[in-house]
Amino acid sequence: MKLKSSHLLLSKEVFTLLILLCIYRTLTVSAAVPPGYYSAATGAGAILKTQLHNIISGHTAKSYDYLWTAFATTDVRNDGTVWDMYSDRPDATPAYLFTLSDNQCGTYDEEGDCYNREHSFPASWFNDAAPMYTDLFHLVPTDGYVNNRRGSFPFGEVGVATWTSTNGSKLGTSVTPGYTGTVFEPIDEYKGDFARAYFYMATRYENLIAGWYANSTEANAILQNNNFPVYETWFLNMLGNWHVQDPVSSKEIARNDAVYAIQGNRNPFIDHPEYVYQIWGIGEMDMQGHVTNFSPRNIHLQWIDATGPVVPDGYLVRVSTTGFDDITAPVDGVNYSSTGADYHVPYGKQQVWIKNLSAGSYYIKIYPYKGSGAAIDYKTDGNIPQISKTLN
Repeated sequence: MKLKSSHLLLSKEVFTLLILLCIYRTLTVSAAVPPGYYSAATGAGAILKTQLHNIISGHTAKSYDYLWTAFATTDVRNDGTVWDMYSDRPDATPAYLFTLSDNQCGTYDEEGDCYNREHSFPASWFNDAAPMYTDLFHLVPTDGYVNNRRGSFPFGEVGVATWTSTNGSKLGTSVTPGYTGTVFEPIDEYKGDFARAYFYMATRYENLIAGWYANSTEANAILQNNNFPVYETWFLNMLGNWHVQDPVSSKEIARNDAVYAIQGNRNPFIDHPEYVYQIWGIGEMDMQGHVTNFSPRNIHLQWIDATGPVVPDGYLVRVSTTGFDDITAPVDGVNYSSTGADYHVPYGKQQVWIKNLSAGSYYIKIYPYKGSGAAIDYKTDGNIPQISKTLN
């Protein structure tokens, strides 16, 4: 098979699995959380949020101009283009791509003209004050025109859109119960990213955020006059839903590490998604009054697609409950049906859920392939990516 040796990233499994797996190479651990970084995070509710605040406060603030430089490590794709969540299309080729440095705004008249620095938590909500103004955990590169259309409107879920971007981000009237104003809705792929940025803001700036609600009508729509729970109920519940529906991705893990290298602090809700539930009681199933010792027993694998002159059409994910040696290599020309042991994942999807599992150990290998039917051709040479997980 002509697929070139390239990289595949398996990054997460429900709750605990954060693994970096290089395709055809060796297994290493991902998410560079310093040992003991969260050792003081032992509480729950508002206490836990304050403990996390104490851990992540005092970061090294950079200048606004430096953000252009920072994006080269925090928001760059494998091909060197800008990772813009307002224009990216995970299921297709974006209408346009920006080149780092060359396509910085300037002026713009339409989508695709240039990218700028988006305060996903609008700067007017905190009066453009430091250090929030340059905090990379909520600052991302986005299309300048789309950024302008979003303005300072809250994130929300739109019914009938008054405007839609090329990747499907929408502006319109909120249909989220509890709010009927104008909102901006990013695509599903990045809703969790933005939700975790907002949980970060509520935690990193818990000593300041109580007063921000009065800074604008839009700020007042989502903020309460307190440092816990911080957000209005409608908005907090929506963030919790987004957090669950779009789990932490390999993109976020890599970005968290890159921002840590620049600012010296981390987003705890990327490293520990369970903190959302432990603090706010959202973002996870509430077991009170129901069965105990409940486990979802799902494995969620994500990766960065293989790259090179020839890319695969898809991947065959093979699962065994007895060991890696019991996973046989697929045979060219044979189409294996998706069952409890085999899963076909098309190129570009970059994830698979293995659900409703029993307690025990699971062993997984991934085989890229080209073609279909009698012409299907699997890559079975080299170091096959593999991973194991025990579910209790």
